[in-house]
Amino acid sequence: MIVTKLTERLGIRVPVVQGGMQWVGLPALASAVSNAGGLGILTALSQPSPDALREAIKETRKLTDKPFGARAAVEEGVRIFETAGNNPGPLIKFFKSQGCFVIHKCTTIRHAKSAQKMGVDFLSIDGFECAGHPGEEDIGGLVLLARAAQELEVPYIASGGFGDARGLVAALSLGAQGVNMGTRFMVTKEAPIHKDIKEKMISSSEVDTLHIFRSLRNTARVYKNAVSSEVRPSRKKVYETGDSDAGIWSAGIVMGLIKDCPSCAELLQRIEEEAESLIQGMTRLVVRGHAKL
Repeated sequence: MIVTKLTERLGIRVPVVQGGMQWVGLPALASAVSNAGGLGILTALSQPSPDALREAIKETRKLTDKPFGARAAVEEGVRIFETAGNNPGPLIKFFKSQGCFVIHKCTTIRHAKSAQKMGVDFLSIDGFECAGHPGEEDIGGLVLLARAAQELEVPYIASGGFGDARGLVAALSLGAQGVNMGTRFMVTKEAPIHKDIKEKMISSSEVDTLHIFRSLRNTARVYKNAVSSEVRPSRKKVYETGDSDAGIWSAGIVMGLIKDCPSCAELLQRIEEEAESLIQGMTRLVVRGHAKL
């Protein structure tokens, strides 16, 4: 068992958080991740109204008695929240006043420091490799996480390009207390995505994404297809119909590492066991005394 500040503070077994994803972070997936030992995230933006979000929270509670996070609905008893974007101060202040645990997503160290001053409990440090919105600085995770270790006092998880045990161990070595995975959880049995899209992702590689919205300074990494350049926001239709060219949809370069579609339980068990083996193997690289070369 791998114990970090993330597992200790949230009461989870595996230091893996499911990334918030519109139309994907629904009760079935969030509960499956939590039941498997990670932290599932119910994405509020997927719901058309506050009442619909309340129903989604109730549905998730029926499916799991484990911790899960959301982006709203304190009144429904959710106590773990992920925030992101500009000017999160009022939200963070409100959540903390209600005794909630706040994870804030950042793509730069300066934004992380600002969130740190606001009193967040954890930070999610997103490298350039991530799906969705990687920010405008184009800093890869290897350097960004090392900078976080130098500069931050608040514990953090690593996001962008993570999908297996090697990534988790690498993140831990860079000072992170766990990893955030979005794209990898899209290709699981419980993800509410058409099987044709999952198969498309399995057959894709790390070069099959591109960035859009650059000129608007709201850059997004999406799957490279026939309409990416037209920027038609129809990802829900893609996930429902299985037509990968029906619109733009988010995907990270970690697709190059995805070779199967396991259940969330199978995926997290695999990551946990392989990460433990990798960590134990790395300790054998350290030789005490005068080793003969």
